[in-house]
Amino acid sequence: MSDTSPLRRAAITGIGHSQIGRRLRRGDLDLTVEACLAAIADAGLDRDDIDGLATYPGTGIGMGGFSGPGSPELQDALRLQLSWHDGGAEGPAQMRAVIAAAMAVGCGLARHALVYRTVTEATAQAGRASAGIGGSGLGSGGPSLGGGGSGGGVPRFGGFLQWFLPFGAVSAANWIGLVAQRRIHEFGLTRTQLAQIALNGRRNATHNPGAVYREPLCLDDYLAARMISTPLCLYDCDAPCDGSTAFVVSAVETARDAPHAPCRIEAVGTALRGRPSWDQFDDMTTMAARDAAASMWERTDLGPSDVDVAQLYDGFSVLALVWLEALGFCGRGESGSFVEDGTRIAREGTLPLNTAGGQLSGGRLHGFGLLHEACVQLRGEAGERQVPGRCEVAVVSNGGGPLAGSMLLVRDTG
Repeated sequence: MSDTSPLRRAAITGIGHSQIGRRLRRGDLDLTVEACLAAIADAGLDRDDIDGLATYPGTGIGMGGFSGPGSPELQDALRLQLSWHDGGAEGPAQMRAVIAAAMAVGCGLARHALVYRTVTEATAQAGRASAGIGGSGLGSGGPSLGGGGSGGGVPRFGGFLQWFLPFGAVSAANWIGLVAQRRIHEFGLTRTQLAQIALNGRRNATHNPGAVYREPLCLDDYLAARMISTPLCLYDCDAPCDGSTAFVVSAVETARDAPHAPCRIEAVGTALRGRPSWDQFDDMTTMAARDAAASMWERTDLGPSDVDVAQLYDGFSVLALVWLEALGFCGRGESGSFVEDGTRIAREGTLPLNTAGGQLSGGRLHGFGLLHEACVQLRGEAGERQVPGRCEVAVVSNGGGPLAGSMLLVRDTG
């Protein structure tokens, strides 16, 4: 495979987290600055070196705590002088900001681009009695939720929500519940198999001091948990949290001077060849993960057998199963049996999965936490949760409904 792709001229050289937790009651800009300064320092740079900036999803999108500060607000707070910036929009889900930064660096528009994602959803949820439709919840609209709202009286909604709300399908738990139910019907997926994603994540989270949930979780606990949207129970749903994650994406010729081993971007998956719909996709068992995964493998000579660690989107547990099949780690409909007893996806298994706890136990950082952990593993800096042997190739995915993206990272040995 040719190395002329602009993406291969970019590498992640710096990573940073803010404090992460439930209801921290800190401002989103405060958390963002903490994560960004950590990432810049981790890359061995200072603020004057940063000439690119990107974020997801952009200011004012989604319900309270979802979008974080916009790029102009952060640029002003850090007094950055930028050659390139991207304020966020829709695309291959949360990954789009990192992909955009890598493309900008690879094309020479910036040398060191700062990318961040901030959420304060836990604090925002605590500040309202309920996420009322048309109130401060879904009514705030935005591309991720479909738009809507009203100026008083009975709220009216456009987009896909106008078809979902009359049937009580008010959240992604309802919409992804349909995906899980279809997999039960078509492939015989069982709740015991589905549980392995949550149980594996919790085992890994016990070794992650920053994880939201670290208490032991057993199969009986999982099966006894209250149902949220059949067949998804409480432990199938990710944990809202407050926190910020940041990365520095640098030109490869500068990356080798970084203090830590750079994580070079080998390939990305951005394709969407089906309908961008939660309920009208041509195959409800795969959704957009199918196309994103396929397009990623089309751009590299590496394959699933080369992957040492997988950080797969688990906003809901079933999405990790969808990604396992889409990325070719097992055949269509075989992910249930692939994870059956949890040994294959354990840290010591053939495909270590979500080694920091994923979003189910680590916290819902909207895919950015998964990318952060991939870099930590490739650097060999994960401590007790480090996968055995040398970790050289990592795959990361995000999304899994009607929008999805994936990325293949390799440890740059110079």
